[in-house]
Amino acid sequence: MSDLRSEVELCCACPLHETRKTVVFGRGNPAANLVFVGEAPGHEEDQQGEPFVGEAGRLLERILFAMGLSADDVYICNLIKCRPPANRDPHANEVVACEPYLKRQLALLKPTIIVTLGRFAAQTLLGVQTPVSRLRGQWHSYEGVALMPTFHPAYLLRSPQEKKQVWEDMTKVKQRLGLVSVTPTD
Repeated sequence: MSDLRSEVELCCACPLHETRKTVVFGRGNPAANLVFVGEAPGHEEDQQGEPFVGEAGRLLERILFAMGLSADDVYICNLIKCRPPANRDPHANEVVACEPYLKRQLALLKPTIIVTLGRFAAQTLLGVQTPVSRLRGQWHSYEGVALMPTFHPAYLLRSPQEKKQVWEDMTKVKQRLGLVSVTPTD
């Protein structure tokens, strides 16, 4: 993984390298069964060099806690490894430049479950243009790995009424990980 990180730190494949402070590669347990993939780093992430350390990161940590997990039990990364200026959406050329790094990162991590956080991560890994609101709540597959799309924590900060849907998604993830028992119904 360190070779890939070094390669990403030298990347100049898109204009984002000109404005980044740091590359935001990933954090957590590289042997984790569960990997969360977000969209792109924000300001605080660019400053600290780690994904999900701002307000959205604190919400993600609360979600993990509610699942009975911590950030040390999972691996967290982003599709885009450099911050888009003013936290704008990633441009198509930036996604194209970073996607191979994410694919290699996921191949090295070998998770059993991937949770995508937000539209760009879900659409990119699934190769679709379907809105995340229609993708979420259902299991998909990425390179043979179970994938659950859900809303990004930053979206939940703006739309707290959607937290219930994310919890439904995370309950399905917990079940697949064997963290909760499922009682059969008649």
